[in-house]
Amino acid sequence: MSHDSRAIVQAAWQAFASHDADRIAAVFTEDAEWLAPPGNATAIALDGPSHMVGREAIARFLAEDFLRLFVRDVAVTFHGLHADGDRVIVEETMTATLANGNHYTNDYCLVFELQDGLIHRVREYMDTARGHRMIFGEATAAPADGPITGMSQR
Repeated sequence: MSHDSRAIVQAAWQAFASHDADRIAAVFTEDAEWLAPPGNATAIALDGPSHMVGREAIARFLAEDFLRLFVRDVAVTFHGLHADGDRVIVEETMTATLANGNHYTNDYCLVFELQDGLIHRVREYMDTARGHRMIFGEATAAPADGPITGMSQR
């Protein structure tokens, strides 16, 4: 089972990289959830949720919203992919150029929970302080909620 689970998550990453909403939606259950830390820099910069519910919301984020902040040179370096039954852990570093021209690099750990061969839940962990520094700069304190003004939106 874990080999199949690994293949499902690897195929999902290929779908994510395509930024094709239909292709992305096809790897999730209808009621899928993606949970990131509350107040993370991406959610604040995009004025979006840190907890997405439903495959359409997740697909829209990965196909459209993601590209408003991480505009080019997006690369993911995988450090580990570990499967145990229907649970797959991915360790990675993502780099990109941000909409404001700044360079972004951060480490992530994602826990994928599968159901009937599809992704049912993703729990995303990252260095939130580093993410805030990368997106908003060293001197900018992140507010508890709401978007940061001055971010270029495309």
